[in-house]
Amino acid sequence: MKTDLDMTLYLVTDSTYHTEETFYKTIEEACQGGVTLVQLREKNCGGREYLEKAMKVKAITDRYQIPLIIDDRVDVAIACDAAGVHVGSSDLPVAVARKLLGPDKIVGATAKTVEAAKKAYEDGADYLGVGAIFPTTTKVVTIRTSVETLNEICQSVPIPAVAIGGLNDGNMDILKGGKMAGVAVVSAIMKAEDPKAAAARLKEHVGELQG
Repeated sequence: MKTDLDMTLYLVTDSTYHTEETFYKTIEEACQGGVTLVQLREKNCGGREYLEKAMKVKAITDRYQIPLIIDDRVDVAIACDAAGVHVGSSDLPVAVARKLLGPDKIVGATAKTVEAAKKAYEDGADYLGVGAIFPTTTKVVTIRTSVETLNEICQSVPIPAVAIGGLNDGNMDILKGGKMAGVAVVSAIMKAEDPKAAAARLKEHVGELQG
């Protein structure tokens, strides 16, 4: 279990909003604004294109000493020497990802129930993504998860959990007083006119919720 993971503000990318130039620029500005973890998520990329993007994004995150997580593709994570991988319920099992990546890389998992959270932890996950708290604008199919379930999951396992799903600066207060280690966002930064300012504001807001 990784004890030094800063999960406060977790950016999950979405390139569908962007040209190639604005995609990387947005990620860089988000890093400048204070995101603590970046996940490259590309649902419609072939392996070669995914790796090319991963290498470019890692060059950015390395400059700011922010861990890069690759969604789903363990092979891409290994090839670009990313910090780790995030697997969903339809991706490779957590135990398989852990076996392939070894003990030193980060393995994150999606969990929508306490049972799934406990299983992910037992299989070697370092953190959990819990949601969707709200409906999302991404193309990923989501099922709503209540804040009560989020808090139950946080109390049921010793690894950190982040809330994800449609969260932004305007609706985040629903999480106030919760036990989550942080918040994961997509469009709240990827669609922002000023990603740096958006990231800084979101990070401050998460701190207020946790306080």
